[in-house]
Amino acid sequence: QVQLVESGGGLVQAGGSLRLSCAASGATFSRSVMGWFRQAPGKEREFVAAIRWTAGTTYYTDSVKGRFTVSRDIAQNTVFLQMNSLKLEDTATYYCAATWRTYIPDSWLGYDYWGQGTQVTVSS
Repeated sequence: QVQLVESGGGLVQAGGSLRLSCAASGATFSRSVMGWFRQAPGKEREFVAAIRWTAGTTYYTDSVKGRFTVSRDIAQNTVFLQMNSLKLEDTATYYCAATWRTYIPDSWLGYDYWGQGTQVTVSS
């Protein structure tokens, strides 16, 4: 079965950087779309970024454009989210997700498999 395991979260000061990883296993990911979402307490899970596994095409929500970069290492079956210039409002639990839909969903409803999440806390 598909397993997604996130790592790399932590506490960082505003303006700092973190790199999240998502180790994927249990399927062939060549036609998948891998997404990153985040959820802050009391808020809905929101789309952050996504990448087409094979083509490497990337997509971002407006609030992270220019600051976050999603990438993947096909040989390691791992997806990354490099987060720079972190802001207080980036504080959330970050989730990795996978889908084999032919389009790029920007809603959590469009993804079929999820990791357990990793906490990112940005302090002032």
